Amino acid sequence: MSNDINPLATIIVLTAPSGAGKTTIARGAIKLLPHLRFSVSATTRPIRDYEVDGKDYHFVSRERFDELVATGAFLEYEEVYADRFYGTLWSEVEASSPSHPVLLDIDVLGAGRVKKKFGDQALAIFVAPPSLEVLKTRLVDRKTEDSESIDLRISRARMEISMADRFDHSVVNEDIDKAISETVGYVERFLTRRIQECAQKSD
Repeated sequence: MSNDINPLATIIVLTAPSGAGKTTIARGAIKLLPHLRFSVSATTRPIRDYEVDGKDYHFVSRERFDELVATGAFLEYEEVYADRFYGTLWSEVEASSPSHPVLLDIDVLGAGRVKKKFGDQALAIFVAPPSLEVLKTRLVDRKTEDSESIDLRISRARMEISMADRFDHSVVNEDIDKAISETVGYVERFLTRRIQECAQKSD
């Protein structure tokens, strides 16, 4: 599989600590910007009751994930938690363009790799919780993790929040509607710039 960068590739990356609300913001942005296409990541974690395979994630075995790594199928991948791997497939992003941008909802370390690889062809937005206390409350209310898992996620969140200044913009998700609006504003300005850049290169 070729890993050459398509000069038209146009990528929006939303990243955040677990529970900060990036997926909700991603869905809200896609409703307001329907030409955005959601990139479906692959993961080895178990599927949750409300999730749909192929829509929320590609749920795969560890063996299948390792096969995808070996064949170079991933743009980026990360063991986010013990034996919980997540990755972005090249096939999800390689056909993107300013008129057909792709939206990635991925972990912080993976987002950093995508931004480094694509440079100005990618817009990377960090979604921050108002505080770690609020983040913990959200994780508890979600009722998908036990107390040990929540503590692990909060510990990782401290590290991830310290990396927020590595991204193009930071959005504090205190009010979800405001966070979506702010994110959409950043995306619209980025896409306008990408359309102009690609038009100039084609002249």
